[in-house]
Amino acid sequence: MISASARLLRLAALLAARPSWTCGELAERMAVTDRTVRRDVAKLRELGYAVESDPGPWGGYRLRAGSRVPPLILDDEEALAVAVGLREAASSGALGGDQAALSALLKLRQVLPQRIADRLGEMDAAFVHTPRYDEPQIPPGMLLELAAACRRGERARLSYRDREGKATVRDVDPYRLVHTGRRWYFVARDVAQGQWRTFRADRVDRLQPTGHPVELVDPPDPALLVSRSVATGPYPLCATIRLPVSMDRALRLIPSTVGHHRPEGPDATVIDIGGPDADCLARYLLGLGTPLRVLSPDAVRQALLRRARELLESNAPPVEEPADHARANS
Repeated sequence: MISASARLLRLAALLAARPSWTCGELAERMAVTDRTVRRDVAKLRELGYAVESDPGPWGGYRLRAGSRVPPLILDDEEALAVAVGLREAASSGALGGDQAALSALLKLRQVLPQRIADRLGEMDAAFVHTPRYDEPQIPPGMLLELAAACRRGERARLSYRDREGKATVRDVDPYRLVHTGRRWYFVARDVAQGQWRTFRADRVDRLQPTGHPVELVDPPDPALLVSRSVATGPYPLCATIRLPVSMDRALRLIPSTVGHHRPEGPDATVIDIGGPDADCLARYLLGLGTPLRVLSPDAVRQALLRRARELLESNAPPVEEPADHARANS
């Protein structure tokens, strides 16, 4: 006979596997009586699992998120996936800081079966991460606070520092959090300016709810807004180019964190790229090693032509003197 604790684990796993079960279905799968199922459901509720039930002979049980974290039931592959995800979060800082992810990973490894711990160790030996010491870390609590503000749908007061370190306080209507692979960005509507803005999450000092509910009208695509802001926002000069390639190919040549892309038919892509000056943009465009056309501004076009001519002249073959002229000088 299966032990009571093992039976509870089995019941929790079944409830998590699909949206709803009837009492009879659970009894049949676990080879127990309906009465045992009802008694075990009551025990799960005592442990913190939020198990809901519908009355009547055709009623069923379903599991929803509870008010506290109950024990998790993971199979081997799920446990390995969670461990690898926590390791990646701890190494990359994708969750804002590495302490919470590292603490959770250490707790999980203490209870992993040896076979899973061995597999994780093999992956640890194979993985290599390039550290990003220049990337600012965000407290996970701040990310949770920003995410909660996006979900609440109410105006908030944002204390923020710009790239020059200047502190400002403004009212914003929170919308979304966007992760680019390197940084987190907070997308919100600046109430005073009436514009949608992107804010680097690591520069947010405080976000205080005001209790004023808002209904967002025609919000932008948050990923597109962040891509455009990252590509051109911080720079004094912006160039627009056309590549004779598809959108997918253009994204491989110029990442979305460098340029803002828009397709122009199936075989062409127009891209906006920001830079400190025309010469710097020209050097970057030459480095792409692909045909392109500068649509604007003319300063970038001229800088590109000038550098192309210099490159051509530097690599032109030497001019040979005529034979008669060479004998005359001998």
